[in-house]
Amino acid sequence: MKVTKKQYILGFGIVVIVLAIVRCVSPSVTLPKNKEMVLKPDSDSSVIKTEHISDTEKVEQSDKKVKSIFFDSLGNPVKHRIYSVPCFRDAFPDFNDVQLASATKYGVKPVANREEAEHRKKDLVFVGSNPFFYVDRLHSSIPYLVPRASEILQQIGRNFYDSLTIKGIPLHKIIVTSIMRSKADVDKLRGHNGNATQNSCHLYGTTFDVCYNRYKTIEDPDGPARHKVRNDTLKWVLSEVLNDMRRNGQCYIKYEINQGCFHITVK
Repeated sequence: MKVTKKQYILGFGIVVIVLAIVRCVSPSVTLPKNKEMVLKPDSDSSVIKTEHISDTEKVEQSDKKVKSIFFDSLGNPVKHRIYSVPCFRDAFPDFNDVQLASATKYGVKPVANREEAEHRKKDLVFVGSNPFFYVDRLHSSIPYLVPRASEILQQIGRNFYDSLTIKGIPLHKIIVTSIMRSKADVDKLRGHNGNATQNSCHLYGTTFDVCYNRYKTIEDPDGPARHKVRNDTLKWVLSEVLNDMRRNGQCYIKYEINQGCFHITVK
């Protein structure tokens, strides 16, 4: 059958009109084959938006599901960057008056001496060195805290340990230099330190000091010696841990320049 020019133009026009109608009714038929449509609800649950994800994006999303904070999708260790804080004094500005209000709220009545503290086991817990922190030799304090503060100290040590792990830094323990002070300790301290306050936060068992210029290296007694890590590096990592906890409302922190420590009170 011979098709005339008029019939050809008429048939072509009909096909174009049909395709236009199909596209208006179902626009998804015109999408490339290497993309798939994902339906996502808009803020209004009655409205559905469409997002198109390419094959490359699907691979990247799959990789994100496989990756963890410790290993990438190929099983290689992931080392995270150290950010520290912009300024230690600005990041940890909580002075004694702020910390004292929290200490009197969550703490115990000040004890006269160590003997009295040992008889307050109902209110205080003993604080000793463990896998996550090291208690230094205490000269003007005693190793007791209220349970709330003891838990915060434990969490700081654990978070510091975890942070060193994911950053690929040899493991170290934080060092606790001062814990609870009895009235006798405060009187003794004021005898040779005129700047020591009479109403110290340490009296209430809510406060402890963690030094930032010394750390306890964790060594394998049967393995090779660990390579040295600068104290500044460890201080930066510790500041990240403390900054997160302070921002989460868990504690107050003062950066002490002369004492070389972070002065921490439970919140």
